[in-house]
Amino acid sequence: MSGAALGLEIVFVFFLALFLLHRYGDFKKQHRLVIIATLLAWYLCFLIVFILPLDVSTTIYNRCKLAVNSSPAESNGSYVTLAPSKQKCFKPWSYIPDGIMPIFWRVVYWTSQFLTWILLPFMQSYARSGGFSITGKIKTALIENAIYYGTYLLIFGAFLIYVAVNPNFNLQWNQLQTIGIAAANTWGLFLLVLLLGYGLVEIPRSHWNGAKRGYLLMKTYFKAAKLMTEKADAEENLEDIMEEVRKVSESIKYNHPLRKCVDTILKKCPTEYQERMGRNMDDYEDFDERQNSYPSEKSLAKLHKQVIYSVQRHRRTQVQWQILLEQAFYLEDVAKNESSATRQFVHTFHSQEPENKIVQYFYTPTVEWYWECLLRPWFYRVLAVVLATFSVIVVWSECTFFSTNPVLSLFAVFIQLAEKTYNYIYIEMACFLTIFFLSICVYSTVFRIRVFNYYYLASHHQTDAYSLLFSGMLFCRLTPPLCLNFLGLTHMDATISHKNTQPTAYTSIMGSMRVLSFIADGFYIYYPMLVVILCIATYFSLGTRCLNLLGFQQFMGDSEMTSDLIDEGKELIRREKRKRQRQEEGENRRREWKERYGNRDDSTRSRAVHTDQKESSFSETNANRPLSKYTRSNGRTERDRIELLQDAEPLDFNADSVNDDPLESDSGR
Repeated sequence: MSGAALGLEIVFVFFLALFLLHRYGDFKKQHRLVIIATLLAWYLCFLIVFILPLDVSTTIYNRCKLAVNSSPAESNGSYVTLAPSKQKCFKPWSYIPDGIMPIFWRVVYWTSQFLTWILLPFMQSYARSGGFSITGKIKTALIENAIYYGTYLLIFGAFLIYVAVNPNFNLQWNQLQTIGIAAANTWGLFLLVLLLGYGLVEIPRSHWNGAKRGYLLMKTYFKAAKLMTEKADAEENLEDIMEEVRKVSESIKYNHPLRKCVDTILKKCPTEYQERMGRNMDDYEDFDERQNSYPSEKSLAKLHKQVIYSVQRHRRTQVQWQILLEQAFYLEDVAKNESSATRQFVHTFHSQEPENKIVQYFYTPTVEWYWECLLRPWFYRVLAVVLATFSVIVVWSECTFFSTNPVLSLFAVFIQLAEKTYNYIYIEMACFLTIFFLSICVYSTVFRIRVFNYYYLASHHQTDAYSLLFSGMLFCRLTPPLCLNFLGLTHMDATISHKNTQPTAYTSIMGSMRVLSFIADGFYIYYPMLVVILCIATYFSLGTRCLNLLGFQQFMGDSEMTSDLIDEGKELIRREKRKRQRQEEGENRRREWKERYGNRDDSTRSRAVHTDQKESSFSETNANRPLSKYTRSNGRTERDRIELLQDAEPLDFNADSVNDDPLESDSGR
C-alpha cells in the first residue's frame, strides 16, 4: 500500500476540483487558458489540504523508527529521539517512501506561488482586456501589471541593497528563499485570520438558521427584492451599451478599416440585438460619403470591454432570478405542507427538469415530507451544534497553541495521545478533520464574499473569468499559511514546539523561520489570537451593521429597511407565482383540448382530403367533355365569385363602436 493512498488522493482531489469548477465556471464559453489556470490553482490548494495528514503520519512513523533504532549514546546527534515504545513500530497503511514527499511539496508549493504572484494576475488583466488581438491583450495586461510587478521588484531590490551594504547580515541563498517564503506566508496569514474569524461563527449560525423555515423564507424575500433591483440595473445598463454599439455600427460601414473590430463587438452582443442592428444596417453606403467623426481603436476596445461585462452581468442576474424563484416556491411549499394531514409532500409547480427514476422510486412524496418537514430541521440543528463545538475548539487552540508545557492546544493533545500508541488511522482522521474544518471555514468565506461586481463567485456557471482567476490567487495565497497554522495547532512545527525533532516534509520545504525571529516568535504566535475579536464581531454582526449604515442593504431582523424589502420581495414572488400559474393553466387547457378534439380533427381532415380527391377526379372527367355550352356561364360564375371575395372586408374587433343598424350593413355590402 506504499504510495497507493497518495495516488488515490491525487486522483480524487482532481475530480473534486473539476466538479467545483464546472459548477461555477462555464467550460463552453470561457477561454481554455482561464479554465486550465483556475483548475490548476484550485487543484494544488486542495491537494495540499488532503495530502498533509499523510505527511504527518509518515513523520510520526519516521520518528518512531528513529527512536527504536537509536541508542542513548547516539542521542547527541542532530535529532533528539523520543522514548522508544515497548512495542515495535509498524508502517502505516498510507506510508510514503522517503524522498517522495520533499520533491512533491517543492513542486506543488513553487507552482502555486508562480500562479498566484505572476501568472494569474497577468491572466486577470488579459481576460478583462477589450483588445481585438492577442498582441493587444498582452500589451494591455503588461501595462496594467507594470505597477503591480514594479512594486514588488522595488521592495525586493531595496531589501537586497540593504543586506549587501549592512556588514552584520551574511545571508545565503537558502536564507533569502526563506525570507521570501516568510513574507508570502505573513501576508497570507493576515488575510487568513480575517476569513477564519468570519467562517468560525457564520458556518454554524447559517446551519442553525437553516432549521428555521420562516427565517429562510424571509431572507429569500429579501434577496428577491435586492436581486430585482440589480436585475433592472443590469437590463438598463445593457440597453445603454447596446445603444452605443448601434451608433458605432451605423457610423462605421463595411469598408472601414475598423469594421472588423465592430463585427467582433457585435458577436458578443445578445442574439436579439444582433438581429435588430443587422436590419438597420446599410452595407452599400460608403463610409467616405459622410464626414463623420469615427471612434478610435482604443475607444472600441473600451466599448468591447463594457459589452463583455454588461452581457455577463445581465445573463447572471437572469439565471439567479430563476434560481431564486424556484427556491422561494419550494420554501413556500414546505411551509404549506407542514400542516398536511396526509403527510404527502405536494409541489405547487412540477419540476421543469426530468427527475431520475431511481430518485423518484426511493424519494417518494411521503419520504420527502418526513425529510423536509420533520427530519431536516433537527439534522441542521445537530450539525450546527457539532460545528459550533469545533469552532470553540479552534478558537481555544488558536489562543493557546504557543504553550508547550503544559500543552493547552486540544488538537496537539489529541495528536500526542495517538502518537503514544502509534494509532495512525486515528492520527490521519484527526488531522484530516481538523484541517478540513479550517479549510471549510476559510474557503467558504472566499466563495461567499462579494466585492461589488468585480469579484463574485456565482454558481450555475455564472462566474466570470476575472472572479475565477482571483479566487485561484486567494486559494494559492491562503493555503500555505493555513497548513502552517494547522501544524502549529498540532505542535508538529518545530518553531512552535521548540523541540529538535524530525520535522515534517512540508515544514522542511518552508525552511527555518528563525532567520526572522520577530516573525517566528512574534507575529506567527500572537496574531492568530485576533481571531477571538473577529469571532465576537461576527457574532454580533458588527460588519453587517456597518455596511447597513453605509447604505448597503443587509438582512437584519430589527431594521425597517429590511422589513420594507421583505414586503417588496414577497409581492414580487407572489406576482411571479401568479404568472407561472397562468402559464401552466394555459398549457393544461391546450393539452386537454388536443386530447379531447385531436381525433375529431384528424377524422375531419381525412374526410376533407377524401372530398378533395373526389372533386379533383370529377373535374378531370368533365374536362374531357365538350365545354362550349357552359364556358361563358361558368366563366361568369367564377368572375362573380372572385368579385364577392374581393369585396368582402374583415371584421374589426378593435373598433371603438359597433354599428348594429342592419340598413347600414346592407348598404355597406
